[in-house]
Amino acid sequence: MALAVAALILPLVASADNSWGNYHWARTANPLTLSLGDNVSTNWDGALATANTDWNLSAVLSNSVDPGRANPKNCKPGDGLVEICNSTYGFNGWLGIAGIWASGDHITKGYVKVNDTYFNTSTYNTPAWRQLVMCQEVGHIFGLSHQDEDFTNPNLGTCMDYTNNPGPNQAPNQHDYDQLAAIYTHLDGFNSWAPAPADGGSGGGKPGSIPGEDISQRGKAIGADGKGRPNLFELDLGNGNKALTHVFWAN
Repeated sequence: MALAVAALILPLVASADNSWGNYHWARTANPLTLSLGDNVSTNWDGALATANTDWNLSAVLSNSVDPGRANPKNCKPGDGLVEICNSTYGFNGWLGIAGIWASGDHITKGYVKVNDTYFNTSTYNTPAWRQLVMCQEVGHIFGLSHQDEDFTNPNLGTCMDYTNNPGPNQAPNQHDYDQLAAIYTHLDGFNSWAPAPADGGSGGGKPGSIPGEDISQRGKAIGADGKGRPNLFELDLGNGNKALTHVFWAN
């Protein structure tokens, strides 16, 4: 009977809406062509390249990985750009964070940080953990949330699923692609993304802290994972502008 109940529940979980509110990049045509700035070290390059390739299997995405433009410590993006960074950010509890700025419902810039303080340990220094976390954090940048936030539920075969066993959850699944298609069905009258600078120069401006790295910078908690830990934060910047942060906590 337990197996029968699980079989009934699993499809319901997998079919749940996993959009991140109504947040999306404004664009006048599909596919979306974001520039992902590669500020990661060589031991992360493969995970970033694979994540980008996997996400680009979506009909509404055609993003590129370009030379990084940010200081990896703050990973501060320029307007219309995304920066991807790694560093030893400390034993602060998180494996990865993804942040976006939004004007209304339109994403205007974003960043991903993966925390080598944990990925340098034997627990997390594996290809599977690296790929899961990189894939999930990059997925947030497009406006996706998680399909499931309980670490002990059966794996859904997507990187947008929290798990204690990353092996089967290293890439998006069809539900993620369907969700992206739904998010990016309508077009806008302008683009909130920007092409990569021709010179590969900095888009991040002056060094400085940005929302996300320290809990005091994230604003109010508006969501929690299956263990009750706050994992989604919102900082009101005024005039309809917000900074939002997704946190992937270590186990």
